[in-house]
Parts: sequence; structure tokens; C-alpha cells
Amino acid sequence: MSKFTILLGGDLIRTPLLDRQVEGSRVIAADAGIGHARTLGLTPELWVGDFDSVPADLPDDLAAVPRRVFPAEKDKTDGELAIAAALERGATSLVLAGAFGGKRTDHAFLHLALSIRLAEAGIEVLLTSGAQEGIPLLPGKAGFDYADGTLFSILGFSDLAGLTVTGAKWPLNHVEVAFGSSLTISNEVKGQLEIALGSGRALLLAHPFPLPES
Repeated sequence: MSKFTILLGGDLIRTPLLDRQVEGSRVIAADAGIGHARTLGLTPELWVGDFDSVPADLPDDLAAVPRRVFPAEKDKTDGELAIAAALERGATSLVLAGAFGGKRTDHAFLHLALSIRLAEAGIEVLLTSGAQEGIPLLPGKAGFDYADGTLFSILGFSDLAGLTVTGAKWPLNHVEVAFGSSLTISNEVKGQLEIALGSGRALLLAHPFPLPES
């Protein structure tokens, strides 16, 4: 497995869990995401984008990272271009660090939707801000190792059928969930979380490292 961390421009805090998740991975930064390299103590092998959001006062080692420059008027975001560069290099597993929040809600939404498309293509994907993380859910069954009390939601990107959730405060048994329903928002882990999906596309959004204000 070839694991890459993609540094995106959204929110990011450094946590012990995030350190473990990115350990040993190759790193590519997307434009302003280079700022997270300093936070995480990483040096990317490539810096991709139109460079309209470069952080000020970068240390010399980050300013010297090889760049792949694109025009500002383009048909892909800097994040999507960075992911494409990782796939060109043989990535089979991606950690999208800084995938949530930030100044561009449209970019954050794209990261969620793109992660599902990548998962359908056989790429393992984790989206993370350090405090919360997202994992695509496709038809089938999967288990997740979260502590009791961890807040999680299942975000549907289509109608969902045959959804079963066990190891949760509010379990579900083979239910249908209409696209846009809030039925699967704000659940809590209680035991070993397992999710089975008959059909549809969704994303598990968990909060393994809640911030004090949350």
C-alpha cells in the first residue's frame, strides 16, 4: 500500500491520533495547505496549485519544496490537483488533512464528495481536521474502533437502503434513509461500532478528539 497525506487548506489541529495517521506517509501540499506542514512537522515532496494563497513567512525548507504551478483559471481545485498528483505516484491510500472548514465551503463539500468517488475506485480515504474525521461508506459492512461516547453522524449523499448501525446509542436495523434526512445525525458510539449499507453512498463523520467548545 502506498499512503499519501494531502495537505489541504481547511481547519487542522495536531493531535496524537493525527500524528499516527500520517506517520510514514508521503506528503503533497495543495496551495495554502503548505501551512499545515509546519504544524505537523512534515516536509512535502511536492507543492501543487496556483499559489494565490501562499502563507507568509514560510521557513526555508518549506519555501524550497518543488512546485507544480497551475493557472488561477482552471477546471480543478488545488486540492483535486494534489490528489491527482498522488494518484500519479501510485497512491492507494489517502489522508486528506485539512479537508473540513476553512474559508471555502464549496471546496470542503468537494472533498467530501470526491472522497466517495475515490473510495468507489478502490482508494482508501480518510478526511481529517485532527478533531473530526470522515470515512466514505459504500455498500457492505465495516467496523470502526472509536471510544464509547464518540459523537458520529452518517451523511447520506444519496437515498440509503438497508442501513444497519450497531454499537451505538441509537442503533438502526435495515432502515431506509431519504436523501437529506437528519435521521442519522448526532449518534454516539456505545460498544463496537459497525455499519452495514445495502445501497447508496454516505460518509461517516466522527469526532474522536472533540474541541472544548464543542
